[in-house]
Amino acid sequence: MLRPKASDKFDYEAELAIVIGKRARHLSESEALSCVAGYTCMNEGSVRDYQRKSTQWGMGKNFDRTGGLGPEIVTPDELPQGPNALRITARLNGETMQDSNTSDMIFSVPRILAILSEAMTLEPGDVIATGTPSGVGYARKPPVFMKGGDTMEIEIEGIGTLVNTVEDEA
Repeated sequence: MLRPKASDKFDYEAELAIVIGKRARHLSESEALSCVAGYTCMNEGSVRDYQRKSTQWGMGKNFDRTGGLGPEIVTPDELPQGPNALRITARLNGETMQDSNTSDMIFSVPRILAILSEAMTLEPGDVIATGTPSGVGYARKPPVFMKGGDTMEIEIEGIGTLVNTVEDEA
């Protein structure tokens, strides 16, 4: 991952990512998981000061090389317990920063898919970030941000561990 030279407030966010496998629109919660191809780990790197430069957070989440995804896609049949009860952790240089469970998410995966499909058609290959548990760097006292030389690990039970090194943009 690349910490942009425009900011030193490069934060981590451990997230479950949903990968869409078939086109879907107007899903009910009961049928929502039928469009899922799989799940993977995501580190939604956030440039916090740029999130607040407008009323929307998009800019702070879209700098080049600030998001990590992977290391693989796990199919729904490989998660017999489903996506809503998985331990999710983030470790910065080996120190646990986030430790939670997807059951603590504000919205369940079926609810997220139902809401999104009310507004847009979900297409094969779409990747949906679900949100992060508590423990992100900017909310800590004092704040903790990623910097060049750091290693960030996002681990989700049953899915695997995404490992990203961080470098500073030249």
